[in-house]
Amino acid sequence: MTRVQLTRTGILRMALGGGAADPLLPAESGGGRRAPFLLRALRIAAVVCLYWFISIAMVFLNKYLLDSPSLRLDAPLFVTFFQCALTAALCLGLSLGAACGPPCPGLPALRLDPKVSRSVLPLSAIFIGMVTSNNLCLKHVGVAFYNVGRSLTTVFNVLLSYLLLKQTTSIYALLACGVIIGGFWLGIDQEGAEGTLSWTGIFFGISASLCVSLNAIYTKKVLPVVDGSIWRLTFYNNVNACVLFFPLMMLLGEFRTLYHFDKLGSPSFWGMMTLGGVFGFAIGYVTGLQIKFTSPLTHNVSGTAKACAQTVLAVIYFEETKSFLWWASNLMVLGGSFAYTWVKGLEMRKVQEDPNVKSSERNETGV
Repeated sequence: MTRVQLTRTGILRMALGGGAADPLLPAESGGGRRAPFLLRALRIAAVVCLYWFISIAMVFLNKYLLDSPSLRLDAPLFVTFFQCALTAALCLGLSLGAACGPPCPGLPALRLDPKVSRSVLPLSAIFIGMVTSNNLCLKHVGVAFYNVGRSLTTVFNVLLSYLLLKQTTSIYALLACGVIIGGFWLGIDQEGAEGTLSWTGIFFGISASLCVSLNAIYTKKVLPVVDGSIWRLTFYNNVNACVLFFPLMMLLGEFRTLYHFDKLGSPSFWGMMTLGGVFGFAIGYVTGLQIKFTSPLTHNVSGTAKACAQTVLAVIYFEETKSFLWWASNLMVLGGSFAYTWVKGLEMRKVQEDPNVKSSERNETGV
């Protein structure tokens, strides 16, 4: 769903990794319990609403930039390149700001080391495939079908965990994956019946799901190269992506497209581009906040509900009419995703509470 999954994962880890007290949380005092509870409830509601707003707005903004009839910009790689460049610039700017102000252990000094950049390059190639496939899927399918079109991430997680990490999956989790696959195929069938099916969009949706899973696995392998710092990894990843996007844009003729683009000098166009990039960067931070204020399971429940709300809003906004089976496909995907999250949460809790399980096995299960 989000444009830069690595940024989201990275800032999420930073939000959860610190042991210091969160300044946003109310101080625990003995002067009554009612006020702290109400403050916490309000803050949780505010964080969840912020997550929903930024996530949904980001998808609609990207859809406008990638496939708006009024904009008519056929340069999806340029849009992705700009957002990666803005992410790298924001990482660098926040790092410089932290260096000038009070020291912050979560924001290390950033400098470009060619040796480190080469070590991160294989992950950057997967990262490019991920963000490009996400945007190309959104370009070719409607916002209402976007969640279904790239819903196989969970299935690829299970498959790659077995092939690459030799981790098995319980029968209940496999059944949940089966429900997701069923909803995916039913959605394709209903899109075809309505005459709105794009096989190009389906291809890029499957590619995005695969790349998201590969990105999670290879991120863990590359993290030691940057001393475990997600900020550095995000910075290097996006800098590498910007360099690699140039030959791709040249090969696909996007520079020629930009030269003939009539809104290239429009402040409103660049404002929308910048806003989309900032939202893509901010989704990582609000994802981390939502998990910190609630729990990983609650975050997944919130994400599932958000996906449902996003689908309904897209149908209303674009004035679409969908069949019962089309809605059933969405419910199958969302229900299967929620069931998988619930099952894995229960399994992880059992593993963590079992004194006979080794620490290394607990860590692998958590991953």
